Amino acid sequence: MIEIAEQTYALTDPLVMAGLVAGGLILLIVLLLILSLRAAGRSAALTAPLVQQVGALGQHVQQLGQGQEQLRGGLQMVSDTQSTTQAQVIQTVEARLATVQQQMQDRLADNALRSARALAEMQERMKETLHGSSKQTTTSLTQLQERLAVIDKAQDNITKLSGDVLSLQDILSNKQTRGAFGEIQLRDILSKALPSDSYSWQPTLSNGKRADCLIHLPNPPGPIVIDSKFPLEAYEALRVADSDQALKEAVAKMKMAVTKHITDIAEKYILDGETADGALMFLPSEAVYAELHANFPDLVRKGFDARVWIVSPTTCMATLNTMRAILKDARMREQAGAIRKTLKQLHRDVELVVTRVGKLDTHFRQAREDLDGIGTAAERAGKRAARLDSFDFAELSPEEEAAMTLSRAKP
Repeated sequence: MIEIAEQTYALTDPLVMAGLVAGGLILLIVLLLILSLRAAGRSAALTAPLVQQVGALGQHVQQLGQGQEQLRGGLQMVSDTQSTTQAQVIQTVEARLATVQQQMQDRLADNALRSARALAEMQERMKETLHGSSKQTTTSLTQLQERLAVIDKAQDNITKLSGDVLSLQDILSNKQTRGAFGEIQLRDILSKALPSDSYSWQPTLSNGKRADCLIHLPNPPGPIVIDSKFPLEAYEALRVADSDQALKEAVAKMKMAVTKHITDIAEKYILDGETADGALMFLPSEAVYAELHANFPDLVRKGFDARVWIVSPTTCMATLNTMRAILKDARMREQAGAIRKTLKQLHRDVELVVTRVGKLDTHFRQAREDLDGIGTAAERAGKRAARLDSFDFAELSPEEEAAMTLSRAKP
């Protein structure tokens, strides 16, 4: 950096570099001048050219001085221009900073206003949400109380039902009451599947034995007996068996109980010429029926061999529906004569209706002809009235006279 007239100039500035070059040239010229003066004493012949050179150098030095002065003025102008430009830049920057600061303040004020509005809206929404949540909570608590009341009532019903179940277990623990339970279930199924006059309860057979129910089927197959059996003790022992020995004993007990029931039904309720060639053993429990078919197929085959078919409430209903179809077919065969007689009477009534329709058609045809004759007479009367109205007394043609005579002759 170089300081001239309280102005600082950079060495890299072109003007400064030009000034330095000019200064160097001046120093070089001075050195040359000194060397020339020293050489003047040595060679007098060279004095005149040297003087000329010195004069030329003086002129060059003067020109360099003028150029330096111009350079100084240019540097001063550049310095002034730079100062002015710097001041303008500073003013422009300050103005822009003020504008930016004002814009920032406006934006901050706008953001603060928006934040206040958003906060107010959020507070309002939260207030509404809290109010709605409070209302929903109140409603939910009310519904919860109602449901708790329903649950309490259901709990009471469950408690009552458990007591009823215990009572049912007490009933099923007695053989007589268990038999009555099976009969009641069988009665309910029969009342839904068959007409009331197609079966009888507790009938006494020719051998003196009394069956639970006798269904009056036509021959073949003939009346068939349904007897209710419930091997509950054997099934319960099979269900609660917790060892191989207990399971073996329960299986033997189950086989013995079911075999005894099959044998009793085959011997008591299958009578030649009186009942069908088979009987039904009704099990009022689907679980016992499923256990027999799942784990005791030999007992089921034994029942088939003895012509005793084991049925549960579901399969009994299907079997009774088949029997109902048989009863319906038998009753229709019994009523076949009456049906044929009724059809014959219906055919005679249809023929009578056809005859009466023919007579009625004849009456309609005669009435149609009479109506046509009345129309023709009315037309002629109209023509005569028109002639009278126009004083036209011309004689009628022979055809018109004949037609009028014919119309008068008809009753």
